[in-house]
Amino acid sequence: MNEGDAAPRRQRLTRAEAKARTREQLLDAAARTFARKGYAGASVEEIAESAGYSIGALYSNFASKEQLFLELMAARGERRVTAVAEILGDRDPVDALAALLERAADPDPELMALRAEFWLYAVRNPEAMGALRAQQRQQVDGLLGVIEPAMERWGTPPGVPAAEVAAVVLAMLQGLMRQRRIDPDRVSSELFAQGLRWLFGGLRAATPGPDR
Repeated sequence: MNEGDAAPRRQRLTRAEAKARTREQLLDAAARTFARKGYAGASVEEIAESAGYSIGALYSNFASKEQLFLELMAARGERRVTAVAEILGDRDPVDALAALLERAADPDPELMALRAEFWLYAVRNPEAMGALRAQQRQQVDGLLGVIEPAMERWGTPPGVPAAEVAAVVLAMLQGLMRQRRIDPDRVSSELFAQGLRWLFGGLRAATPGPDR
């Protein structure tokens, strides 16, 4: 047995694995390019070059720049929901949500720019609004696992929809994230925790109307 036979052979990727890796590298390059230049300013040529592939390779995976952009945002949304589940875990609900703000608001100009681009794209292209709506509903659903225990712990009266509370919490989270990136000294994770205490305390004090 010669030295070449003794050395471990390099495992080759299957065709499906190679295709998946190519798509992931193209998506990563698209994220960088869209964040830097915006949707209108980014070209498929630049994205392909940044990923180290030809235009043909890009178009064999994505039919158009629009499809590439929408799949990028869907993939980033799924990744975000997974990260949220990991952050929340089995902590105290308010502490868990405060930790989510602290983690989510870490400096990440690429993510911030992509979200802004996605919003603008959907506003200017109503046919894409459904994709944005689906991503937001996915985020709200991802919060329900911690919102429902928080409502129970704070004694929220029956009949208050947890999904509506989760939508309010998501709006608070997104708004404070933007403010924290602009002025981190004024927006701490404790401010978000206090805001949540105000919210859940108000829900506990509220009495459902006759239509509830």
